[in-house]
Amino acid sequence: QVQLAESGGGLVQAGDSLTLSCVASGSTFSRYVLGWFRQAPGKERESVAEIDWSGRSTYYRDSVKGRFTISKDNTKNTVFLQMNRLEAEDTAVYYCAGDTRGLWRPVTFQYWGRGTQVTVAS
Repeated sequence: QVQLAESGGGLVQAGDSLTLSCVASGSTFSRYVLGWFRQAPGKERESVAEIDWSGRSTYYRDSVKGRFTISKDNTKNTVFLQMNRLEAEDTAVYYCAGDTRGLWRPVTFQYWGRGTQVTVAS
């Protein structure tokens, strides 16, 4: 069982930056595929960014390309989502997800955090 805990959400102004962090349990973090998802009120959850176990392959949804960056630090069992030039449309609950099976795109994530709220005021 892998536990994921997000942090770093908050209320910011449009154009600001914010970094989300997610700490994962387990001794094989370096082998995890990780992702960030978000869900806005009344909308379905959507994938924002994903990173493979090696860190060499990443995926971003079109609306965040060039603004968001996903990265992982195996020494800290942590995955990050750096979000720049935030827009009101980025307002959502952001969830961290992990998968230990090593498959890459598509990924059916096994484990989920509880989420952290990001609110962008326009």
